[in-house]
Amino acid sequence: MPIFSYLCAQLMMWIQHVDAIDLVFKGIVIGVVASAPMGPVGVLTVQRTLNKGRWYGFVTGLGAALSDIIYALITGLGMSFVMDFVERPRNMYILQLVGAVMLFAFGWITFKSNPTKVIHPSKGQRGTLWHNGLTGFLVTLSNPLIVFLFVALFARFAFIVPRHPLEQGLGYLAIMAGAIAWWWGLTYSINKVRNSFNIRGISWLNRTIGVVVMVVSLMGFYFTLRGKALY
Repeated sequence: MPIFSYLCAQLMMWIQHVDAIDLVFKGIVIGVVASAPMGPVGVLTVQRTLNKGRWYGFVTGLGAALSDIIYALITGLGMSFVMDFVERPRNMYILQLVGAVMLFAFGWITFKSNPTKVIHPSKGQRGTLWHNGLTGFLVTLSNPLIVFLFVALFARFAFIVPRHPLEQGLGYLAIMAGAIAWWWGLTYSINKVRNSFNIRGISWLNRTIGVVVMVVSLMGFYFTLRGKALY
């Protein structure tokens, strides 16, 4: 099978040139981290899962994921213009340290925030799935500060790979997949424990996410200083 062997060889060369699997893994992690904090859309998703049903909560998260990928693309496009600067080892080293500090700040803010303040009483109207998804999209789109989170994540994970549009595209698809996986898992879990889940559960979940982000950022900062790669 000479044609099959040739295609396999080309595929291996492609993977080795730019580790596409690594980029996909990073994209999934970025998608999860960007979606996980219990901001307004997170609380809205939990509310709708409890009050309307799992699918209403999931499509709300799906709308948020669509908005996230728009901001991720905007961030990536902006960073691609400065890749000549970023590709220099010294500059990348500094950028990764800054990214770790920004991630720690984001984790701290998440830990200290009170997501229950944005909870509103349910009006008792389900609306359509499209309407619920659209509101999730608009709520997330109305918060352009998420760009700073993507800048920190892209810098920390060295996510931007210039002159490799196919691999980069896979990375963005992975971000979307990670975000969807988060909302799927969250709504599934909330639906399973709906009888025992309350406001305290939302605060606990948010604090846990904040701690995880801070720990990972500190580990990244330490390993960067030591000249080693954590991720």
